[in-house]
Amino acid sequence: MNGTFVAVVGPSGVGKDSLIGFARERLEPAGLIHVVRRVVTRLADGGSEDHDSLDEASFAAAEQAGAFALTWAAHGLRYGLPIALEDDLRAGRVVVANLSRAMIPALLMRYPDAVVVAVSADRDVIERRLAGRGRETAASIQQRIERRVADRLPASTVRIDNSGALEAAGEQLVQLLEDIARQAKRG
Repeated sequence: MNGTFVAVVGPSGVGKDSLIGFARERLEPAGLIHVVRRVVTRLADGGSEDHDSLDEASFAAAEQAGAFALTWAAHGLRYGLPIALEDDLRAGRVVVANLSRAMIPALLMRYPDAVVVAVSADRDVIERRLAGRGRETAASIQQRIERRVADRLPASTVRIDNSGALEAAGEQLVQLLEDIARQAKRG
C-alpha cells in the first residue's frame, strides 16, 4: 500500500477528535487526507464523536464477515475501523483514525509504516473536558483519568500537547499531515 496510516492516540479527554476535526476541515477538502469514520456500539449523540453505530450483534456479524481492518473493546463498547480504509491506502492517501493505544502493536503488524501521534493534556484539562461531555459520572471520570495503558508506543511516536488552545495543537497536527502527504507524493 502506498498511503500512510496515521493513528491518533491518547487518553479519553485529551481532545483527539477535536484535533482530527481541526485537521479534517483544513486538509480533507483538498484531498490531502481521509479521516476514517469509526463504527462504535454506542448510539451517536451530540456529546460524542461523529461515528457510525451498530448494536453488539450487528457489530459481531460485521467483524466475522471481515468488514473491519481493526477492532477492539474499551469502556464497555466495541470499536471498529472499516476495511474500506485500505482502498485509500492503496490509492496513496494519508488515512487518519482515532485509535486505542492498546491497538498499536496490532496496527504496526498490519501497517508497518504507520505513524503514531500521541496526544496528551494536563490532568485538570482532561477532567474538565470529560465532565463537559455529560456522559459519565464523577467516579467514571476518575476511573478514566487513573486508567493506565502500558506504553507500547514506538520510538518514532509524534507527541502533541493539547492542554491549551485547540488551534495551537491543531496546527501541529496539520503540519505533520501536510508533511506526510508531501512525502507520499514524492515517494
